[in-house]
Amino acid sequence: MKRTLILVAVVLFVLPAPRPAQALEVAEVVAKANHAAYYQGKDGRATVHMSIVDSEGRERTRDFVILRLDVDDKSDTEQKFFVFFRRPADVSKTTFMVWKHPGKGDDRWMYLPALDLVKRIAASDERTSFMGSHFFYEDVSGRSPDEDNHELTETTDNYYVLKSTPKDPTQVEFASYRTWVHKTTFLPIKSEFYDDNNKVYRTYEALKVDTVSGFPTITKSRMSDNRINGETTVEYKNVKYDLSLPDEIFTERYLRNAPRKYLR
Repeated sequence: MKRTLILVAVVLFVLPAPRPAQALEVAEVVAKANHAAYYQGKDGRATVHMSIVDSEGRERTRDFVILRLDVDDKSDTEQKFFVFFRRPADVSKTTFMVWKHPGKGDDRWMYLPALDLVKRIAASDERTSFMGSHFFYEDVSGRSPDEDNHELTETTDNYYVLKSTPKDPTQVEFASYRTWVHKTTFLPIKSEFYDDNNKVYRTYEALKVDTVSGFPTITKSRMSDNRINGETTVEYKNVKYDLSLPDEIFTERYLRNAPRKYLR
């Protein structure tokens, strides 16, 4: 509880104070939160430092660059993501790519340079560990809002609190999750995932928010998991939007030959 209070205090310090507003329908809150989390600008780039701490306190790190392109910049639909790992040596030059298809299964590929192998990631693997971290593959590109039923359970001075339940519970490991959406920025600041016994087993927290090119942006976040213990923290640096990234770099060809011009 103490850490949660500190988290809220830190995030509220950097976020603008909510403006008085009329009550919103739950669908509008969900749509705005999805946009703020994944669709800022027409495209984007960031360098990422990931720190993975296991149940015994041992730390591993990952450094990578992530590129994002909105296929249709007028609607929050199709997207493409490209991730290039720089460090450590055992994952260097590994690449990961997503073609996001809201309403149906995403396409995901990974290139393993040690084997010179491009591997398709099955839809059944979406909610498994991303490169040994506490984040899932699905967390990288985001879960489609259409996959869940949503209800607004609480409205506080600063947040809309949503409860989301999967439409097809056989496809996921959670029974439901709650999300705290900031009223002004609509950024999801915290999410708690509940198991069948209504116990929290996985928690996402935004630790820092900065404004980049006019867009409120989460620049530090953490995922913790009570089942395996430990946590993963990610820091986003050199965040940029609207770079006019070409669509061609989000293809299987560039998994083996990373587009270094856009990764510097």
